[in-house]
Amino acid sequence: MKIENKTVLITGANRGIGEALVTEALRRGAKRVYAGTRSGALHHSDKRVTPLLLDVTKTTQIHQAADTVDSLDVLINNAGVAIYDDLSNPDVIAQHLAVNFSGPLNLSLAFLPLLERAKGAIVTNLSLAGLAPLPIIPSYSISKAAALSMMQSLRALLATQGVTVHVAILGPIDTEMSRGLNVPKTPTESAARGIFDGLEKGEEEIFPDPMSQTIAEAWRAGVSKALERQFFAFTPTVI
Repeated sequence: MKIENKTVLITGANRGIGEALVTEALRRGAKRVYAGTRSGALHHSDKRVTPLLLDVTKTTQIHQAADTVDSLDVLINNAGVAIYDDLSNPDVIAQHLAVNFSGPLNLSLAFLPLLERAKGAIVTNLSLAGLAPLPIIPSYSISKAAALSMMQSLRALLATQGVTVHVAILGPIDTEMSRGLNVPKTPTESAARGIFDGLEKGEEEIFPDPMSQTIAEAWRAGVSKALERQFFAFTPTVI
């Protein structure tokens, strides 16, 4: 999957990693970049960028976006929310699941016909906290763990339809979300490069920053990945 001359849709494109992904897609020669934001507004000088009204928690907007886009090679589920909590408020847990789990699932299914036509790819930005929970943001950790399992399931279900499914396992990135963490952070531009590098190499799990790269080899050789490959044999023939 080379990004040159491809059409890419990126959610949460107005700031942080999303904004950096838009810039990196253009740098790699993307033909068109749909930039999804909750306001539908994005001021960008490059005419290849098309702003798109897209709140990933609103089913109506998802379907309107799918009707607006006429072709798509790569869907990047980047929009996310991270709220510090202690699991005492069910509404906070539900909010994380709505954005970080249901959003990528509903987007992926809505754009599946276009991705099947293009033999395209789905990339979902996840987190090391989805592999081992970070106690200061447990609801976030739960939602990212659920999204990982969901994307692994989609990977198996879509394998015969020519759509590849990838997840980017991110460590701390220098964004508003991680501002409260007193740890070294990777610049968004570097993370965006790492995500596209991994996609172009065909990596199922992409480890795009220095902290996440420290576990890449162990993950790929670990029991979880081995079980995913074994369980692939139980994939139904149609989705």
